[in-house]
Amino acid sequence: MRFRQGESLGAQANAAFDDMAARVDGRTAEVSVRAARAISVAVSVLRIPTAVVGAVPLPFIAATLVLGFLAGGSVGTVMVVLGVAMAAVSALFWGRRHRVMRAAADPDRLATELAILVSMSGRVEESRGALAAIAGGGGWRVMGRLRGVWQGTQMTARWIDGVGDLEHARYFAPPKIGTNISITVMALWLIPISIVVTLLAAVGTIAGSI
Repeated sequence: MRFRQGESLGAQANAAFDDMAARVDGRTAEVSVRAARAISVAVSVLRIPTAVVGAVPLPFIAATLVLGFLAGGSVGTVMVVLGVAMAAVSALFWGRRHRVMRAAADPDRLATELAILVSMSGRVEESRGALAAIAGGGGWRVMGRLRGVWQGTQMTARWIDGVGDLEHARYFAPPKIGTNISITVMALWLIPISIVVTLLAAVGTIAGSI
């Protein structure tokens, strides 16, 4: 998206957004409103489960770091490195969770941006139909079905640039929606991994003190 010199970037960005929103047809706008509400509800439903997923590994990560510092030596260094790596994954998950929650907190703005995405997809009828199916509800499954809405959409530079300008909808469209799923899978795996690493760290610390 190119901006003219002599105008503030904010004003030009708002003007460009308004221009894109004005091109959306009524049917797409209607479907997008319903879909945005369904997404908002789904994100609200996932608020507590995702908090649990993010919180469970935290004590084990902290324990691994403490045990690593206590153990010292090469074993302790390995423990600390593992603890830092797990902490990084946890921070990544919490950060993305916060941004997704914030994006879904304004369904009106999200609806407008979803409608713009449908118009940008190059396959308006198909994307609108898939979005209409999501608008019918489905709880937490809405998030998984969102990937199908944009299936077949060409990830051109124009698409990526345009999606990046949409502060709310970009978390529910490629490429970020794929990243959301990947980060969530990593967070789920972090639970058993953090437990196992903590147990190994405890064994290593005890063995080193004998």
